[in-house]
Amino acid sequence: MRHRRIDKLMTREVVSVRGDAPFKEIVRVLSQHRVTALPVVDGENRVIGVVSEGDLMRKTADQSTTPGDMPAVPGLEAWERAKAEGTRAEELMSAPAVCARPDWTVAEAARLMEVQGIKRLVVVDDEDRLAGIVSRRDLLSIFLRQDDDIRREIVEDVLRDTLRLDPASLTVDVRDGRVDLTGKLRFRGMIPAVERMCATVDGVVSVSSTRLTYDIDDTGHGGGRS
Repeated sequence: MRHRRIDKLMTREVVSVRGDAPFKEIVRVLSQHRVTALPVVDGENRVIGVVSEGDLMRKTADQSTTPGDMPAVPGLEAWERAKAEGTRAEELMSAPAVCARPDWTVAEAARLMEVQGIKRLVVVDDEDRLAGIVSRRDLLSIFLRQDDDIRREIVEDVLRDTLRLDPASLTVDVRDGRVDLTGKLRFRGMIPAVERMCATVDGVVSVSSTRLTYDIDDTGHGGGRS
């Protein structure tokens, strides 16, 4: 199946800062380009970290503006204190950056974002040079696929080419990304496999197989939709 790669979705024109960029320059770049984070690169455009609004806010939160104000944020660990006291991107950034490769699928990128609890991934080439950035919004764009495209992929790639089923034996209806399967399979045990494979198609929101029947119950459970 043709899973969408993130190099088809990512933003290629990415603004970045060098490791020696001062605090105020970082703030200006964030504001000017209306972004919330910037890749930090070295002299050869290799990604060495990411500096975000959250990283910069540590300094703001840790400062006491006038005598008698609340004290600086207590309980910071050593690395957090170092960030709060930093003045350059290389001191403020989160490192190493969580990165992806251009040939990763949407599913791979989404899984890493979920595990890391982040909103974006820096995309780097084989030499760790900055190639782009992909956000949650970019990944969600797969759900804008047309229903006809989703149906065509299920019929041709899933049913015919992958599962070696006769597409004529099943009816595939797709509405707003919701897949409804109707027809008869040879074996009952094929139903979960068909469901799983359809669900992996980019843009599918849900899969219903309640109207699928079968000739032979090979599961040993008895009953069902024969």
